[in-house]
Amino acid sequence: MTHAIGKYADFEGLREQVIALRREGLSRRQIRDRLKVFNNDILDRMLKGQPAPEWTKRPRAKDDLRDRARELRLQGMTYDRIQMELGCSKSSISLWVRDLPKPAPRTKEEASAIAKRGWEIVLQRREEKRQEVKRSARGEIGPLTERELFLLGVGLYWAEGTKDKPHARRERVAFVNSDPGMIQIFLAWLALMGIATDRLRFHVMIHESADVAGAERYWADLTGADVSTFGKTTLKKHNPRTNRKNIGERYRGCLVIHVQQSADLYRRIEGWWCGIVDGSTDG
Repeated sequence: MTHAIGKYADFEGLREQVIALRREGLSRRQIRDRLKVFNNDILDRMLKGQPAPEWTKRPRAKDDLRDRARELRLQGMTYDRIQMELGCSKSSISLWVRDLPKPAPRTKEEASAIAKRGWEIVLQRREEKRQEVKRSARGEIGPLTERELFLLGVGLYWAEGTKDKPHARRERVAFVNSDPGMIQIFLAWLALMGIATDRLRFHVMIHESADVAGAERYWADLTGADVSTFGKTTLKKHNPRTNRKNIGERYRGCLVIHVQQSADLYRRIEGWWCGIVDGSTDG
């Protein structure tokens, strides 16, 4: 057999060197660079029959998926159902299981059950992704500095608190929200502002069809106040024709926080907010 001329003229001698290096555990690239064998076809012929060293073999990330796909196929699952279970592409599934027998045709009931299961899996994966993003974002925050809490509190108040209008003078601090996190942040902000707890007054606003007493106890526990000190609860009349979504055990209405003798604090909040706006637009 005739081999390449020139630097590869002594094919057998060069091949012996290639094999010796391979058996020492060198990779294809290392052999190529050491012996200057840059012709891939010739290097392939020289390495024929010589296994690659274990350290050069990359683990196949999809081996576990492949094995699982074959198990599911042997259980009679279709490509669609395997894809729903494993989340991999149909093309990959086809390569992995094409030598296995096809499942029997599905009945209508089976097809419906598979479709339902598929949608449940989709929803589950979406929820897992949602929660993963939330956990990651939550970890990015860490403890707030006093200045960060100060700015956050001003912004929260201006979004959710009572505001003064030229046609309705309301220079007092009153904050209303149904989110317990918002309530906790606002109370922490009031403490940062030096507002004593004896200046705070609370009352609940809730639909009359809800668990009113339970909601009052919930907000009292959250704020650390005695429920007996709460002002009269405001009941919203229930309209049975309205399809409300804020129902069930988790519905606790809104908590209203009033700060007594707070006209000066309100004016400062309005001024701070204007300063935040100016600071965000300057330059």
